[in-house]
Amino acid sequence: MKISFDAVPIINGKMTGVGWCEVGQTMAMARLHPEDNFYYSFFSRKDDHIKISKLAPFSKDIGAHIGHFSGLAYRTTSLVLPVPYKWFFGKDMDITHFFNYIAPPRVHGKTVITVHDMVYKSIPETVRGRTRKVLETGLEASMERADMIVTVSEFSKSEIIRYYPQHEHKIRVVPCGVDLEKFKPCEDLQLITEVKEKLGIEGDYFLYLGTIEPRKNLERLITAYDMFCKRVENAPKLVLAGGKGWLYDAIFQRVTDLNLSDKVLFTQYIPSEDINPLMCGSLAFVFPSVYEGFGMPPLEAMACGVPVLTADAASLPEVTGDCAVYCDPYSEETIAEGLYTLWSSPELRADLSRRGLERAKTLTWDHSAELLYNVYKELMK
Repeated sequence: MKISFDAVPIINGKMTGVGWCEVGQTMAMARLHPEDNFYYSFFSRKDDHIKISKLAPFSKDIGAHIGHFSGLAYRTTSLVLPVPYKWFFGKDMDITHFFNYIAPPRVHGKTVITVHDMVYKSIPETVRGRTRKVLETGLEASMERADMIVTVSEFSKSEIIRYYPQHEHKIRVVPCGVDLEKFKPCEDLQLITEVKEKLGIEGDYFLYLGTIEPRKNLERLITAYDMFCKRVENAPKLVLAGGKGWLYDAIFQRVTDLNLSDKVLFTQYIPSEDINPLMCGSLAFVFPSVYEGFGMPPLEAMACGVPVLTADAASLPEVTGDCAVYCDPYSEETIAEGLYTLWSSPELRADLSRRGLERAKTLTWDHSAELLYNVYKELMK
């Protein structure tokens, strides 16, 4: 097979979960199936080498497939006019996979899209306006064009069917995975110390890692943490690590309003090499998000042997199983109780660490890539 992966989620700015999901699946697939030919496809009007350099860490077994035109101009135009994708990328590929919801018109061969969730339908107020507009304008047509729709959890499958029941027959579930070389218990305590010093973290801390935005439920987490601090003297810090998303001002303001500036630390975007020691140095990982299509950060924390507090909502129980403490994401009281439960019981933390490590071994990128490869084989029959 000749398979093309749309590289936009990888080369456009700092990678989010969509990009890391694509990287994990495509790198594993190319390594496991050297009998096939794999390519990262992208538009480039000039300076091809810049985009190729961004792909270099992930393209050992994957070639480049370049359409010489402005990607922004094409994506903008194709939302309103059916400009054929194959005009720029030819007719060589058997399958082209678009990992970020939207497939352009008239792609040669079979078309696969990944639809990670239906958050723009379920809780649209938590989605950036520009993103919501793109999905409202282009997703339905993309699902019509797609020969197969991949999603990342049974929860997300049920959500897609809820809003687009006509596509049930071509939805396949391919869970995300975790890189067990990158996310594993950190045996170098000095490395943990160095990362903590670099970020200005002292002592024990709870850690959240992800985008700073409304859907992650950080205002309620901060309020719950305040309740926890009133119950526990010398409480561990709360570290909120990650880049700013949108509508984040209220999150920062909540810290100020509750006089928690000396206890809650914002670190901004965390470089990839610092994530593992930052995870492993934490007392527990907290992720009370109200809606996730999959929820990779809790799985990555489990792979590091870190106990997890997460929401009993959306796909998160599907990912973490019996390896986490659960809370109602809409109840500050239950989030606060979860923090207290983890803080007060070293035995529970050790048990969750052990179980989380075992569960993470079953959710690898190799496993994810094989499931996705089976989707491609099904298409080619």
